Amino acid sequence: MRLRLIRLTPEDKARLEEMMEEWTATGERIIPFALQRASWKDFDAYLNSLEIRPPCPAGTVPDSTFFCLDEESGQLVGAVNIRHFLNEALLSSGGHIGDGVRPSWRGRGVATQMIGLALAECRKLGIRRVLMVCDHDNVASARSIERNGGVLEDERMAHGVLVRRYWIDVPPDGG
Repeated sequence: MRLRLIRLTPEDKARLEEMMEEWTATGERIIPFALQRASWKDFDAYLNSLEIRPPCPAGTVPDSTFFCLDEESGQLVGAVNIRHFLNEALLSSGGHIGDGVRPSWRGRGVATQMIGLALAECRKLGIRRVLMVCDHDNVASARSIERNGGVLEDERMAHGVLVRRYWIDVPPDGG
């Protein structure tokens, strides 16, 4: 498995459709939320929804969405949304990075690698301390965050769900 983060282009339309059809068929919530800002079935609108740039709508911050491509299979295997800074809501329960792995690719270490790649993008943005949040009962997500240096700060209720909040220090030199 050789993973890299990409920004979607029109050439990725079929890959996106394949991933989203699989994910939608499960009936589960698709994460990160940025993948649902617009319907993936309207590809042009979808592409335009993947980044928030200033001036930002109320309650939002600038962000960037990347898709995780497995270069060996050519499949999109997940996605990350990176918030460039935190507002009060994100500080409480959202964090800098939201990530999700396509159902058929779970349990293979994709999330751990994808978070590492996202941290490299955070470094490029000048984010030196990254907050990541996961549901308390999502042991796999907690493990992926911890494998990337996440240190548990606390657990708190957010929207009726107990969440774990982790901080990850991102060295400026990549070390």
